[in-house]
Amino acid sequence: MKKDYKIKYFSVVVPVYNEDACLEELIKRCVDACEATKKKYEIILVDDGSQDKSADIMQAASKKHPDKVVSCILNRNYGQHNAILAGFSLVRGDLIVTIDADLQNPPEEIPKLVEQSEKGYDVVGTVRQNRQDTLFRKIASKIVNWIVKKSTGVDMNDYGCMLRAYRREIVDAMMQCDERSTFIPVLANSFARNACEIPVAHSERAAGESKYSLGKLINLQFNLLTSMTTFPLRMLSILGIVTSAAGFALSAYILTMRLIHGPDWAVDGVFTLFAISFIFSGFQLIGMGLLGEYIGRIYFDVRGRPRYFVERILGRKDNKTKTKKST
Repeated sequence: MKKDYKIKYFSVVVPVYNEDACLEELIKRCVDACEATKKKYEIILVDDGSQDKSADIMQAASKKHPDKVVSCILNRNYGQHNAILAGFSLVRGDLIVTIDADLQNPPEEIPKLVEQSEKGYDVVGTVRQNRQDTLFRKIASKIVNWIVKKSTGVDMNDYGCMLRAYRREIVDAMMQCDERSTFIPVLANSFARNACEIPVAHSERAAGESKYSLGKLINLQFNLLTSMTTFPLRMLSILGIVTSAAGFALSAYILTMRLIHGPDWAVDGVFTLFAISFIFSGFQLIGMGLLGEYIGRIYFDVRGRPRYFVERILGRKDNKTKTKKST
C-alpha cells in the first residue's frame, strides 16, 4: 500500500532569546505564512531565558491566537538547541518546522518546506541563497559544513540554517536520545531515510546583533564535532602516526648531516632538540584537549540533569499553565 505523505497538521518551533525588537513582526509573518498553507497549524515560541520583553510579547500573542500561538517559558537560558528540544516536547503536528526568531530566515518560506515534505521526505533542509552574513561567518560555515559532511557521510550543504522540517517520527526518535550536547540537524539525519535540501531566501537581521560571539561560535563547533562523531580522535591517531614518521625521518636526516658536517652544523643539536620538543608538546596538548572534550561529554551525560526546565506554557486551551522538565 502506498504511504500517504499528506500533511494535515504541522507545528512551527521558534527558539527566542532577547528578540523583542523583531518578535511581533516575526509572529505576524509566521501566522500569515501558516494560514497560506490552508492547513491546521500551531506556532510554539520557546523563550530561552530572555532578559528583555520577549516573554511579554509571546504571552500577548498567545492570548490573541489561542491554541495557534503557544508560549513556552523556560526558567533560564539553556541554549538554542535545548530550547528547540523543549519545543519538540510540546508539538502536536505531523510535521515540525524550526526557524530562528531573528527574521534572517523569512517565515514566508515555511509553505515551501511543508510542500516538499509531502513528497515523502523525512527531513527537509535548506540552503541559504545570497547570504547576508559577514565574510567570517560565511567562511566558518563552509569549513564546518565540509567537516560535518565528511564526518557523517550525509551530503547536505548548509547545516547552519535552522529553517528545516522534520516528520513527527524523526522528532520522536530524537526525543528518545538522552545526550546533553547535541546538534539537531545532524541528529535528525541519523534517523532519516530520505532527506533533501531546497534553496531559500536569506535576509539581514531585522534588529539587534547576532547572539553568537566568536567564543560561542567556537564552543558550538566543539559541541558539534564531539557530540556527533569520534572522527577528531581518529584524526588525532592518524596525526600521531604521521608525526612519528616525520620524527624518525628528521632524526635520520640530522644524524646524516652531523656525520657529514660535524657537530657544529646544528649547534650541537640544541636548537633542533628544542624544535622537535615543542612540536611534540603541541600535539600532546591537542590530544589532551580532545580527550578532555569527550570525557566532559561523558561527565555531563552520566549526571543525567535535565536539558531544560519549562516554567510556564501559555496558549493551550486545554492546558494554560504547566510546569515540566525534560526527561
